[in-house]
Amino acid sequence: MTVSPMGDQPTSLAESAAPVEPVETPRADLDPSTGSGRARRGQRRAPARGVRELQAWGYGALGLAAIVVVWELYKLLAPADGVVIGETRVLPRTTDLAMPHIWDMLARLFEPVTRADGAAPLWAAVGAGALVTLGIAAVGWLVGLVVGIGLALVMLRWRLAEWGLLPWIILSQTVPLIAFAPIVRSWGSRIEIGSFHWDDWMSVALIASYLAFFPIAIGALRGLQSPDVIHLELMHSYGIGWWRTLLKLRVPASVPYLLPALRLGAANAVIGAVVAEVSTGLQGGLGRILIQYAGQSSGDPAKAWGPIFGAIVLGLVVAGSIALLGVFLKNYRRVEVNA
Repeated sequence: MTVSPMGDQPTSLAESAAPVEPVETPRADLDPSTGSGRARRGQRRAPARGVRELQAWGYGALGLAAIVVVWELYKLLAPADGVVIGETRVLPRTTDLAMPHIWDMLARLFEPVTRADGAAPLWAAVGAGALVTLGIAAVGWLVGLVVGIGLALVMLRWRLAEWGLLPWIILSQTVPLIAFAPIVRSWGSRIEIGSFHWDDWMSVALIASYLAFFPIAIGALRGLQSPDVIHLELMHSYGIGWWRTLLKLRVPASVPYLLPALRLGAANAVIGAVVAEVSTGLQGGLGRILIQYAGQSSGDPAKAWGPIFGAIVLGLVVAGSIALLGVFLKNYRRVEVNA
């Protein structure tokens, strides 16, 4: 061994080739309070789930307030005959007959439906109609759920079925309900199996399911196809069959996709029920009340907005009730994906 000109450094080949152990130095970007090494100084933590939900409600309230402000500002500033370009009216009239004030529409909800003695308030009549529509929409949503999940499983199991069915599922939503509802009612009225007779509300529920099944089928298919290939190959290497893989892997992975699809399907069921009630003339629901009150709008313009508010509230209620499923499935819904 020779002496190095630097004094302390080894000069033999063995000593110079020896690996040097890394020296751990304290990093300035580690969080000293937790010691986990994941949180950096200056990095903002994501808000908690409760805070995010409050923010969502706050944004919704701001959006509702913005609609009210825009409505009243347009009514205040726009001409009474609306905005007309050439001979075409591009924005509506601002008269009280065409656009009542928001406070007039809300106040009308607490007034009697008619001038007869003992008449119920408008909100009670709208609430009764909303309950009828809710029951029909719930049946339609359940039928749409069964059909949508069934189609998703068939398309998941056989790729050929996905290629053949998916374009037709998408194409089915282009059929206008106004023309489709009377046909369904006409066909249904001819169904008689023993003592069973097809009622008009069944036609409305069928049309509601027609709108509800589409987002459920697409969302379920996307969710069931969402697991990574490496996870599927791991299940296959363990010898786990298709059905157990479906229950243990695919179904939990589909929850972030399925929950928004179920909410959208519920809202679509309400829309389908209201439109079908208008087209088929079913008594008692919001659709029939809407047509009835719209015919009286020339003398009582604020009254016609009562069932419209009822349909909006009903849609929010059914979507919110489906959102309660997320409380029970919170372990599977860390991130939701829009359908």
